[in-house]
Amino acid sequence: MRIRATVAALSGALALSALVLPSAQADTQALPVVSNVTINSGKSVVVGTTVAKTFTVSLTASHASGIEDAFVHLWHGTNADTDVDGLLLPNEDAATCTASSATTSTCKLTITAVPGEDLYANALAGGWHVTAAVVAGDGELYWNDEYKTHKVQRASKLTVNASPEPIAKGKTLTVTGKLSRASWESLTYKGYGSQSVKLQFRKAGTTTYSTVKTITSNSYGDLKTTTTANYDGYWRFRFEGTSTTPAVSATGDYVDVQ
Repeated sequence: MRIRATVAALSGALALSALVLPSAQADTQALPVVSNVTINSGKSVVVGTTVAKTFTVSLTASHASGIEDAFVHLWHGTNADTDVDGLLLPNEDAATCTASSATTSTCKLTITAVPGEDLYANALAGGWHVTAAVVAGDGELYWNDEYKTHKVQRASKLTVNASPEPIAKGKTLTVTGKLSRASWESLTYKGYGSQSVKLQFRKAGTTTYSTVKTITSNSYGDLKTTTTANYDGYWRFRFEGTSTTPAVSATGDYVDVQ
C-alpha cells in the first residue's frame, strides 16, 4: 500500500494535538464547524486496471478565527485505530483554502488511487470511511474519522452483439454480450456472474431506450437471449450496478429489419 510519509506525519500530528488539548481550553473555545465534505464531486470513485484515478476532495469550514488548513482522506476497515486495510491519502502537504469571509473557507485537496497498489485487493471495493479535519486560525482542531462514507468501485464493461444482421421482420434475433469488471488483484477484467442485466431497444429515429426483458449473466459474465425483430433500431444491454461496481450500458448495436 502506498502511503505518503509527509501527509501521514501531518495526520498523526493533528490527531495527537487533539488528544493533548487542555480541558479548560476545550471547554472555552469552540471547535471549527465543518460542512459540505465532497469526494469526487459526489460521484463514486471508479478505478480500472491500469490507470491511476486522481480526484478532488473538499470541505467548507467556519471558525471565529478563520480557517488555517484542512485534511481529508479515505480509509477502509472497521476501526480507524485498530482495523484499517486500505488508505487513500492526499497528494498535497496542505490544502488550498479559499476564504469566502473572515470566518469561512472552502479547502481542496487531491487524492490518487492506484490499482494494484492503493487498491490491491478486490475486497476493498465498496464503502470507504471519510476522515475530515480542520485547523482554525487560533489552532483549534476538528477531527472526525467517520464524517461520512463514500463508494470506491471496480470499473465495469459491457458488450453486445445482435444477429443476424439484417433480419426479416418477425424473425428471432439472438443477442449476446459480456459483463465484466476490473480485478485489482490480477489487473485484468473478469466476468461478473449472476447479475441482472436488462436487454433494451431504441427504435430508429428516437432517443430513448426501453427495457424488453431482464436476464442473468452466467458464472463467466456471459449474456445470451432471444427476442423478436419488428423495427429497425439499436439493441443494448444495461447493468444497473452494485455497491462495488458501477452501472454501465453497452454501446447500441444497430439492426436493419427488412
